[in-house]
Amino acid sequence: MPRAGLSRSAVTAVALDLVDEGGVNGFDRLTLAAVAARAGVAVPSLYKHVSSLDDLRRLVATEAVSELTRTLAAATIGRSGVDAVRAAAVAIRTYARVHPGRYAATQIAPDLADPADAELASRAEETLRVLSAALRAFGLPDDSNVDAIRILRSSLHGFVSLELGGGFGLPDDLDRTFDRLVDVLVAGLEAMAGQQAAEPRPA
Repeated sequence: MPRAGLSRSAVTAVALDLVDEGGVNGFDRLTLAAVAARAGVAVPSLYKHVSSLDDLRRLVATEAVSELTRTLAAATIGRSGVDAVRAAAVAIRTYARVHPGRYAATQIAPDLADPADAELASRAEETLRVLSAALRAFGLPDDSNVDAIRILRSSLHGFVSLELGGGFGLPDDLDRTFDRLVDVLVAGLEAMAGQQAAEPRPA
């Protein structure tokens, strides 16, 4: 990349490519020196566009979360209930396999008390809205929505992380296991909804 073409967005784009090339550990190993080398500039030139490595990592995380949200929205639009959850699950797994470094960046929770994280927090909120919409057909009450999203995210993340890290050593079909995991998640969500519906409401 020529020096004249360098910008904040261009630096972010270089970093996004580098973290994916680094695989599951690419985001953790991101450095300004690596970005500068790929961009064809000296490290001090980057400080015209990003203030620090933390600033760059935040930019990468924000863009990665935005990408994942767009992917989820495209996969779940026009779907609801079981179909929406299954589509969301497949979208998350596919994104992680194609963009392992960016996927790792999406796991960074923003500090809601830090103004520097405001953009990342806003993008993360958009992700939650898409997932909430996918879960709406289950009829969960609002106070169970966060629980449902956490259960969905943590279960899928556990599978994806093990898969990307080579943690599944047996030869059995991973796609079949993933499908069954989603079946279990759906059954759990339906059970949660049924339990909530059966609980007596205050008069």
